[in-house]
Amino acid sequence: MLDLLCTIPGVGPKTVQALVAEIGLGMSVFPSSGHLASWAGICPGNNASGGKRRSGRTRPGSRWLKQALTEAAWGAARAKGTYLAAHHAQIRGRAGRYKAIGATRHDIIVAYWHIAHDRVPFRELGADWVSRRYSPEHRARRLIAQLEELGLSVTTKPAE
Repeated sequence: MLDLLCTIPGVGPKTVQALVAEIGLGMSVFPSSGHLASWAGICPGNNASGGKRRSGRTRPGSRWLKQALTEAAWGAARAKGTYLAAHHAQIRGRAGRYKAIGATRHDIIVAYWHIAHDRVPFRELGADWVSRRYSPEHRARRLIAQLEELGLSVTTKPAE
């Protein structure tokens, strides 16, 4: 089981030991990965009402768990050609490096839950996952709609 957890990018044997010590391997107490992230204080905060945005600070959790996940997130952010590194870079560009680390910690704890719950290795989505997310037809319709919003008429034909 520990070997499966080491398949997460940025997570090594010492990090796995810290995660197992803090969380455990029995995921029956957490119905979903969101419940685990909330319990650990790793889920993103959101507090808005009536158009007013207030503090979205995360709840307190185990400081040892957060420390281990933060170290793993920094390692995953530096990995080359992985989904976690690409997702980190995408968020870092619009929200900053510390929010990106928080999101990467969340991705790692979600992966931990799935690996511990389903007993499967980490499934790497690849660095180009964002560009493959939508089908070419979907992307073409979206781009045509954006051009039409700019006042341009567009006709398309398949490439030869």
